[in-house]
Amino acid sequence: MWFFQLIIPEIEIFIIAIVLYYLLSFFWNTRAMDLLYGSLAFLAFFALSKWLNFPVLEKLMLYVVNVAVLALLIIFQPELRIALSKLSLKTKKYREMTEFDKFLESISQSIYRLSERRIGALVVLENQDSLEDLANRAVVLNAQFSPELLESIFITTTPLHDGAVLIRGTTILSAATILPLADDTTHLSKSMGTRHRAGLGISQITDALVVVVSEETGKVSIARDGIMTRGVKVDRFKGIVRSVFSPPKTSLPASINLWEQFKIWTRS
Repeated sequence: MWFFQLIIPEIEIFIIAIVLYYLLSFFWNTRAMDLLYGSLAFLAFFALSKWLNFPVLEKLMLYVVNVAVLALLIIFQPELRIALSKLSLKTKKYREMTEFDKFLESISQSIYRLSERRIGALVVLENQDSLEDLANRAVVLNAQFSPELLESIFITTTPLHDGAVLIRGTTILSAATILPLADDTTHLSKSMGTRHRAGLGISQITDALVVVVSEETGKVSIARDGIMTRGVKVDRFKGIVRSVFSPPKTSLPASINLWEQFKIWTRS
């Protein structure tokens, strides 16, 4: 017990250092950093007034502190909320599952907005088989996925709309990608054109999940393992994507969470 009492000052210094490091790393290069500089200047002035024995000035500064604390809590409420959220007790697994859900929700909304507007689209979600060679022969983007970016690519007035978009994880690898056409078109109806044939073709030679939006009808089709399913609704679309990129827990160690599984299954 005496040993613990002996190291208490060191423990307190260590905890204070961690808190200061966290605060400085969070507020660095933000408007709150100016507040920190002002606070340090105020403390220095307060210490100087106490050292020079200015009782009136010292008392006035104490009154200012009582009001300033409440004012700062109101003014910097957004920054404080973000800082406290980083100390959340929610696990990393929860946050990463939420990230996957956000990606799934974003791509679903994007695909079905294109469907409503009858804008043709061809999106390839890379699975275990690498699509690097196809991406390198197209317009390489390597951009973080966003619904706005995906939808703007397929606008008919843009030079990138003709071809496929390749997505790995949450990264758009390339646009205007030329895909091999399917030789066996028995799964395609006469109303399906080159876009569907290309989607079916890449699904026959890779394990990618291919999404096709018809320009004529606006219907969403999904091709996988050489089979194309037409007229997929949004709920079923989400279920298919989740089932492909979220393998059963027994297939991977329990310590690997959902988002890690998603990244592993979308990278070769």
